[in-house]
Amino acid sequence: MSDAPKTRPQVPEGKSRFLTTRQKAANEKGYVGYDTIWESFQKEVPYSTPKKP
Repeated sequence: MSDAPKTRPQVPEGKSRFLTTRQKAANEKGYVGYDTIWESFQKEVPYSTPKKP
């Protein structure tokens, strides 16, 4: 039918400001997935009770 290769081409790592995407290795069925890694863009401050009047 088609002369297309059975393996997917290697995709370069995608980077944006807070997100990184990497290609996973193909599984036995040929499915290629992707990892998405989020970098935190919010700061966590420990809670402290407010002063009482």
